[in-house]
Amino acid sequence: MNLLTRIEEIVLLAVYQLGDNAYGVTIRQYIEQTINQKFSVGAIYVPLDRLTRRGLLTSYMGEPTPERGGRSKRYYLITSEGINALRATKEMQDALWLGFSGSEAPQSGLS
Repeated sequence: MNLLTRIEEIVLLAVYQLGDNAYGVTIRQYIEQTINQKFSVGAIYVPLDRLTRRGLLTSYMGEPTPERGGRSKRYYLITSEGINALRATKEMQDALWLGFSGSEAPQSGLS
């Protein structure tokens, strides 16, 4: 099973939602706006690199732009393995959340 850390899950979902417009700045902005929490640049790029190395994302360089002083943006795309990892993580979370009501803690089922 290819389970994800919480930040990996958040980053993969952001890349998925942004589609062709998923690059570092837009990914960070999307995450910050969606969950109303600030993230450092490293908090986004470290998981992006890790997810790319694991084959859950691919990346490519866009065309240089005058706004960036002639530098190119690195765009990210989710792979089928990334989609499968999101599904597996959601299934695991759904199973763990099953029966949770938010009221008082139940008695332990362990003996």
